[in-house]
Amino acid sequence: MLIRVDADSPRPLFEQIAASVRGEVLAGRLRPGDRLPAAREVAEAIDVNVHTVLRAYQQLRDDALIDLRRGRGAVVSASAGALVELREDIHALVDRAASLGLSATALAALIQESDTRGQDS
Repeated sequence: MLIRVDADSPRPLFEQIAASVRGEVLAGRLRPGDRLPAAREVAEAIDVNVHTVLRAYQQLRDDALIDLRRGRGAVVSASAGALVELREDIHALVDRAASLGLSATALAALIQESDTRGQDS
């Protein structure tokens, strides 16, 4: 697993770490049941504080992408498979929109409008 961070980015390091793990799940390189490296190992490898990695892992846990268990560490959750399925659904939606002549920007606006409408109910 490759975790990348950019110290010059305005995005917090823990968010970059979480996004990197999320990307590995989406790419299929991490699957449900796979163990993530110990937070201490990741911290040493990318030269950040161990608490930064733990915060990223907690964010991933809150997003239901990983399970954190004493003695077992961080494990990709079974529900992470749904994220991969969602990615496939998104690709199909983008393809469908393109076939109707709808740009990605217009599709994103429709999704945002739909999300806003859902919050009003």
